[in-house]
Amino acid sequence: MARAHVLNADRRQVIENLWGLGKTLEEIAAAVGVAFSSVWREIERYNSYRHGVKNPLGRVRRGLYRWGYSAVSAQKRADTARGRPKPAKLATAGRLRDEVVAGLVERLSPQQIAAKLRLLADRELQVSHETIYQAIYVQSRGALRQLVDDQLRVRRKARRSQSREAVAARRAIRNRPWITEELHISARPAEVADRAVPGHWEGDLLIGAYGRSAIVTIVERASRFVLLGGLPVDRSSPEVLQVVRGLFARLSWQVNPAADSRLVKTLTWDQGAEMANHAEFELAPDCAVYFCDPHSPWQRGTNENTNGLLRDYFPKGKFDFTTIGQDDLDAVAAQMNRRPRETLGWDTPAERLQRLLAPTG
Repeated sequence: MARAHVLNADRRQVIENLWGLGKTLEEIAAAVGVAFSSVWREIERYNSYRHGVKNPLGRVRRGLYRWGYSAVSAQKRADTARGRPKPAKLATAGRLRDEVVAGLVERLSPQQIAAKLRLLADRELQVSHETIYQAIYVQSRGALRQLVDDQLRVRRKARRSQSREAVAARRAIRNRPWITEELHISARPAEVADRAVPGHWEGDLLIGAYGRSAIVTIVERASRFVLLGGLPVDRSSPEVLQVVRGLFARLSWQVNPAADSRLVKTLTWDQGAEMANHAEFELAPDCAVYFCDPHSPWQRGTNENTNGLLRDYFPKGKFDFTTIGQDDLDAVAAQMNRRPRETLGWDTPAERLQRLLAPTG
């Protein structure tokens, strides 16, 4: 079905018939269901008298001739004009395509690439995210995809739906004696929710293939700054807490050595057994650990979103984390922390964290 404002072959035939019967442009527009201006431009553009065909019936309003419009000829000319003889914007090599490819290699999304290029204020490097998607998936069978297929953020062809309620119903809620009322997520300070103050973190484990390996993922809520830690031994509570302690210990010299007292204030985790020994865990003075409700990952939305992005590097069910070292995890975290984020106004997590620490750092 044609869109309401688009003239197709059937509508052009109606225009030809009514125009030949002496109907006005207003009457034709009402009958066809388009604007008066659309009918006027159509007849003016494809009036055959203007292309050398004489009309014996004489001239009518605005220089048009009653029998000068042919639906068949108009459709052929419209089809010809609709073609794009020039190549698509990203089909040929050049500065723009080089910048787009570089962004895709850095695992930026098309929207992030387009926003980053807009900041350069160079008209030759302006492109919409939709144009990038077209170049990857549509144009010339996705010619751009051939250059960066291994670096694309999302590889699956269709989204899979999963009911959180169904998952929760299939699992029994296990007792967690180490989680008391004062450690529930509802007891967190109010400043954690508004994301205006840095130092509040969310953490979890990213599980490898067959559940045999894992890494620690920790994200700062205000800046989305990411820390990743390997678990070469096991996923026991002492091992996990030791890795978390080490990640936070390195954080001060990674970000701002003068602001280490403001870098770690709270840590929010799910109810996994890896945090059973949290009472013996000291990150920094006045750092508290809080726990979410069972089967409620949305209460750690920042960490859940980050883990989803990390699956681009570590596909679910296909990756053994015992094969990757801490240096490699640091490289992935560094790339994540220099990726511009829409939720940060296209700042990178590293830039936003430095900005949050700067006023009193």
